[in-house]
Amino acid sequence: MLSIILLSYQSEKRIEKVFDALNKRMLKENIAFEFIIMDDASTDESHDVALKIEKKYENVRAFQLSRNFTSHYSIFAGFSKVQGLCAIALPDDFQVPLDTVVEMYRIWETGEKVVIPHRDDRDDPIISKIFSNLYYSLMNKLSEVKFPKGGADIFLADTEIINIFNKYIHPKNTSTIVEVLRLGFDPVYLPFNRPVGNNSKSRWTLRKKMRLALDTFFSSSSFPIKFISGLGISSFVLTILLIAYYIAARITGIIEIPGWTLLVITFTFFSGLILLSLGIIAEYVWRIFDEVKARPGYIIKEKNSLHTTNGDE
Repeated sequence: MLSIILLSYQSEKRIEKVFDALNKRMLKENIAFEFIIMDDASTDESHDVALKIEKKYENVRAFQLSRNFTSHYSIFAGFSKVQGLCAIALPDDFQVPLDTVVEMYRIWETGEKVVIPHRDDRDDPIISKIFSNLYYSLMNKLSEVKFPKGGADIFLADTEIINIFNKYIHPKNTSTIVEVLRLGFDPVYLPFNRPVGNNSKSRWTLRKKMRLALDTFFSSSSFPIKFISGLGISSFVLTILLIAYYIAARITGIIEIPGWTLLVITFTFFSGLILLSLGIIAEYVWRIFDEVKARPGYIIKEKNSLHTTNGDE
């Protein structure tokens, strides 16, 4: 059975359309599936609509997070509720064609553990394309994971992968796509053309995008720490060269260099270097501190109680 996790947020007008389309296509393809609606604390009637669908269909289950955690943590939450042999999390705006969903499942049936669709083309504004290409290029060069061409943010995972997520991966300061790329399992990459969704305005604000980018970068790259080490070595060599130059200039008298000039330059240089290094180290320390507190990465509201989880039910 295939588990489809719908990432719902402000989706009251889209949930039924998405389910109806998926239901018809899965019946046509003879694919048994469960439909998990994971609402990310919508302020509209999304969860009420989901509950109505749940009452009508046996293969539908509806859940709601206690606050807006963003879609990547909704995926973690959805994985904790999966009952199928494989699962995929989908946005609620038809940005992943049904043909792609079916093709991913067929590939899984051949024995593959991970299938990752990547955007071969997308009808986005030119500025968005430029920044997206720049982001993934930098990530591929500076991080320990490699994104496919066009980037990726969803995937189909076998139950073996899902169990690893639920037992061993703490859903804090990371993203699901980074973690699945880190795990390996020789994923199959599936190109597809991704249309613009039905929403005229993206729900991913600049702040959310920046947070995701930082989480993705710091959780998958040791480059910043290596960069600090490189700065330290470079600054040491530069300082030795400056001192040698200063001594030579004083002895030969070729250039008159006031004593305070070298002092000011050296002080300013090292002050900036120290502040930069502390800032980078602070990013790692804060993430370590945030994880060792062992607070839940998400909270799923239940009918009569709150169920908290760290991803290891």
